[in-house]
Amino acid sequence: MADSSTTSRVRVAVIGCGYLGTFHAEKYAALPRAELVGVVDVVPERAAALAGRLHTEPFTDYRELLAQVQAVNIVVPTPEHYGVAKACLEAGLDILLEKPVTETEAQAEELVRLAQARSRIFQVGHLERFNPAILALRNTIVRPGFIEANRLGPFKERAANVDVILDLMIHDLDIILSFIKAPVKSVSALGVPVLSDKVDIANARLEFENGAVANLTASRVSLGEGIRKIRIFEPERYISIDYSNQKMAVFTLGEGDGADPMSRIRIQQVPLDRQDALQAELEAFLDSVAQRTPPAVSGEDGWRALKVALRIHECIAKNLPRPEAL
Repeated sequence: MADSSTTSRVRVAVIGCGYLGTFHAEKYAALPRAELVGVVDVVPERAAALAGRLHTEPFTDYRELLAQVQAVNIVVPTPEHYGVAKACLEAGLDILLEKPVTETEAQAEELVRLAQARSRIFQVGHLERFNPAILALRNTIVRPGFIEANRLGPFKERAANVDVILDLMIHDLDIILSFIKAPVKSVSALGVPVLSDKVDIANARLEFENGAVANLTASRVSLGEGIRKIRIFEPERYISIDYSNQKMAVFTLGEGDGADPMSRIRIQQVPLDRQDALQAELEAFLDSVAQRTPPAVSGEDGWRALKVALRIHECIAKNLPRPEAL
């Protein structure tokens, strides 16, 4: 296995050639910093078709190429995250693992400890961290008192193996936890299955030790193009972000007409450089691998988001309304 410190291109493979894995492989094939050594899928025809199109090698067993690469991008179904990631870390590889990091806290903790013991890069695929609006917000001091997040979209069969909390809400959980550093004090939540046997629509309220509060709604039973928005309220200002359209506005207080309190509100549309968030995520991973620097979204970050997501899941399970009670 080549040492990333002595080569300008990172030898990488994509494990999982489904809907998301295909996008990942396409990006790596086009990035100058990457050498896409192979793609892996348990369906031979799918691996072969993607490999042929991207001029790389197809595999049906990821273990066959572990000795040929420095890093892997794991985009398999969530129940397989732990086993595949553990094997890759044990083989001495750096990993980018799609969210949610694992199914259980114990699995996430084990992977984090293993990556630390082997001095491996462990990045988790929380894509919204690379949204231009979130990147722009990192350059300001954010002191959230209240955060409201809404993520609504149609049902997608590829995510049917997890509930809406691990499918959609976890994106906003990661963002919220990255801004509010205090521990979560309490969780209250409600949710119901609609189109699957798992919770498809959910609302959660998080209260933090520092007094901050977050309210999150996630649905995968909504028609249309969907909504992905978050609003962050602070003393004398709030920030509105539209993830989908990569737009950001800042609302602040100024002088106004004493008879009309709303006249004090000033609105600033923040110009953003529109960019491909997935490409930015993969480039950040390649940089970490090549330079041996901490990843933008660490295994610990993924573990923390999972921990809160599972608390929400447990709360919903306790409060799930019985059909006969409705």
